[in-house]
Amino acid sequence: MTTALHGAEFDVLSDDSEFVLSELEHARGTTTPTVEIVLSHVHPEDRPAIQQLIDRITREVEAWNREHRFLRPAGIVKHLTAEIPARPDRQPSESLALRDAIDPTARFEEIVGTSRPLRTVLAHVEKVAPTDSTVLITGETGTGKELIARAIHTRSPRAARPFVAVNCAAIPSALLASELFGHERGAFTGALQRRQGRFELADGGTLFLDEVAELPAETQIMLLRVLQEREFERVGGSAPVRVNVRVIAATNRDLHAAVADGTFRADLFYRLNVFPVDVPALRARRSDVPLLIEYFTHRSATRLGKRIRRVTTETARLLQWYDWPGNIRELQNVIERAVIVCESDTLAIDPLWLSGPSLGTAPVASLSPGTLATHEKDAIEAALTHSQGRVAGPFGAAGRLGVPASTLESKIKALQIDKRRFKAG
Repeated sequence: MTTALHGAEFDVLSDDSEFVLSELEHARGTTTPTVEIVLSHVHPEDRPAIQQLIDRITREVEAWNREHRFLRPAGIVKHLTAEIPARPDRQPSESLALRDAIDPTARFEEIVGTSRPLRTVLAHVEKVAPTDSTVLITGETGTGKELIARAIHTRSPRAARPFVAVNCAAIPSALLASELFGHERGAFTGALQRRQGRFELADGGTLFLDEVAELPAETQIMLLRVLQEREFERVGGSAPVRVNVRVIAATNRDLHAAVADGTFRADLFYRLNVFPVDVPALRARRSDVPLLIEYFTHRSATRLGKRIRRVTTETARLLQWYDWPGNIRELQNVIERAVIVCESDTLAIDPLWLSGPSLGTAPVASLSPGTLATHEKDAIEAALTHSQGRVAGPFGAAGRLGVPASTLESKIKALQIDKRRFKAG
């Protein structure tokens, strides 16, 4: 799928396609390139599909020179430049956009993005995941706190055991204790038999307590006992039940303020806050917006049986600089709505769909016709700084400035800007 953001076209390659192309780059540089080298790294059930993809690449792709993203297991994206020279016996043809496989983006347990604030969070996830420490995840509504919790679980020694999620705000206060700790038969009206709670269901695994600030006082005391002694009593019972559960809690509220006003126990806060992880708001990681647009567009279009090839420049700019008070959840909903009403291969949104109070302002001046050149060089250098010297692609300077990559290359040459000095070391 080819997507145009900020006027700059780029190919959207799936994880499978990136892997195949990377392996082909290596194979073509060796004396005896073989398909077996590639297929040896592929799961047996996926080999037929990858074989077909390799056949297509080798049959249809001609001269190929592009910067692409290589996703490492830790969720860190490395930008690589690779080239496959043109074969002399091949006639020019239209460029190929690979659109055969799965999600077209770099992901870390469905956490999409490569911005510095997000990389910091993911680095914390990697450090705390192998431990049994209690984690407190904070952040605004819609930032993906549960995804962070799942990432911690799947990278922990408990990954093969259950991950049980509870939204403490969605359960009536009178039922929370029974929901978490279970109850004995006859404990209250309607308790016709013994019932296990979420702690028992999560034994050996991870319990995720979302909106933990909403716990009533009596349930906070019971939770504190579990964290301290690894045991609890079912509602209506007297025998202790021992469990081995890792607790990850999350909230969008200021727990320091809740402790100060007496609505949240200080001792429970300190038990939960062993390893704090603060998830940044989307407006604090704007460079991830183009990647998120790709991801949600591809996912919604696939589910709805549509093919979206590009995004209008106006839509891309609007989505990039909107403040996103609802964060990633709001962006996902806006994209899904746009895909539903889209009747062509080009995605566009109505600005009225964005209900937030304010729009951000792009930090770099547009170079569209009519705007000019007094600070043109400064604007280009600022864009190159943000993009670490990249011109094209979803993170390139051309996209930030809203001009075609070829136009920006000409400007860079005319202004004698050395883009190499902006590359990350």
